[in-house]
Amino acid sequence: MILNTTYTNKDHDATINEMVGKPFGLWDKIKMSGTGSGRMIITDVSPRLERALLNGPDINYANIELRPKGILVRITRRLDNFTWIIPYYQLYTYLTNGLSIHGQGEFLHFRNDRFLKNNKDFIKKMLNLKVLFTKDHYI
Repeated sequence: MILNTTYTNKDHDATINEMVGKPFGLWDKIKMSGTGSGRMIITDVSPRLERALLNGPDINYANIELRPKGILVRITRRLDNFTWIIPYYQLYTYLTNGLSIHGQGEFLHFRNDRFLKNNKDFIKKMLNLKVLFTKDHYI
C-alpha cells in the first residue's frame, strides 16, 4: 500500500501501525544501532509505481524504516513524500546490480553506488529481522 505522507494524517498513521506495527522504542533503537537507512537513489520502479510516484527526469531518493512487522520505504519526489508499506511476509529482496525490493506485485530498484554500500549493514539487519519474524510467526 502506498500513502502520500507529505502532510500528517492520523488515518495514515493508524494504517501504518496496524500493518507493520508501531515504531521501535528508544531503547530498542539504541540496541539495534538505529532503525532507519540512509538515502539511496532509485533507478527503476514497476510501471504502477512509476505512474504514481516518479514523474519527470529528477533523481528520486528513498530510505527504509524498520518496524516490528515490516518496513516502510519512504520515497521523496521533489516536495512530496510517499510511504510504501511492506509487511515482512510480502517482502522479497534481490541483490543484483544494486538492491531490488519487491512486494505486493511492485518493485523498486536502488542504484549500486556509495549510498547503497553505506547501507550494507542496515540491509543485513533488515534481512535478519525478516528471518526472525518469519521464524516466530510461520514455523
